[in-house]
Amino acid sequence: MTTPVDAVAAAVAAADAPTFEARKIASGFSWPECPRWHDGALWFSDMYTGTLKTLDAEGNATVVVDANGRAADTDVPITLGGFGWLPDGRLIVNSMHEQKVLVHGGNGIDDLTVYADVSGFAIKAVNDMVVDADGRAYITQLGFDIFQGETPITSPLIVVEPDGTAHVPAGIPELNCGNGIGISADGSKVYVAEVMAQKITVIDRAADGSLSNARDFATCPFMPDGIGLDEEGGVWAAMPGGGYVARFTEDGLTDAVPMPLEGGIASACLLGGSDRSTLYMTVGYEVFDFEKSAREALGAIWVADVKNHGGQTRP
Repeated sequence: MTTPVDAVAAAVAAADAPTFEARKIASGFSWPECPRWHDGALWFSDMYTGTLKTLDAEGNATVVVDANGRAADTDVPITLGGFGWLPDGRLIVNSMHEQKVLVHGGNGIDDLTVYADVSGFAIKAVNDMVVDADGRAYITQLGFDIFQGETPITSPLIVVEPDGTAHVPAGIPELNCGNGIGISADGSKVYVAEVMAQKITVIDRAADGSLSNARDFATCPFMPDGIGLDEEGGVWAAMPGGGYVARFTEDGLTDAVPMPLEGGIASACLLGGSDRSTLYMTVGYEVFDFEKSAREALGAIWVADVKNHGGQTRP
């Protein structure tokens, strides 16, 4: 029986793709996700601790956003997903199971209020996010309860406009478990990982933020999760359980970073560093048991030096 690792390894071999060595730079997290490069530092969600953290050059993590105070007013888990920054510098972040976008006011790590309620458009947990230069947020959602083993269904992309109003973009097909999402350096394209379709979709984006012409960009040898773009037109995708993070273009798989599963499961990736040529990868062990994941804290951040650059791509 062919395993996901076998399938991805075969695709890397068939493409004769160059590989880059990864190294671990920090550990002690639950299920790390949604890496971002902002103000000269790596930011990420330590999902099952309800926090966002930054990582300094020595690998020391600092909590910069803490949403756990919200637990008293809800029965759902407090899990922070995709996040980004508005033009005025405020951070917004998905509270996945609350189906809300929160805004951080900057007065203490727990200074969070509701920026947008997207429950009217979300079927189950919301997921990742990318924010454009105008402050418009494009949000993916799982569409089904993956944590309870529900049957996958498609669900729409959600857009939160700069004034905080939410809607579903007209003419864009529903996604098959939408996950990682990014915007090209020139702002003309949005890329989305569709986990259950094992592909990356590209959507044209107009200057006013409207979307059109969704189409296949690349087929992945296993389920893509978090993605990061490069200014050369590639999309780097983590494939949890596949043993690799790989770069894709319209011509197929071009580069790869081996991530053997004994070192953890790569969930997302992003190009960062001073020239944005360091591929940061979030790596965890336990995604389904939230309490165990937080208690054992086996998650880590890994990096690889690659030949591409993130440039002005988002996130």
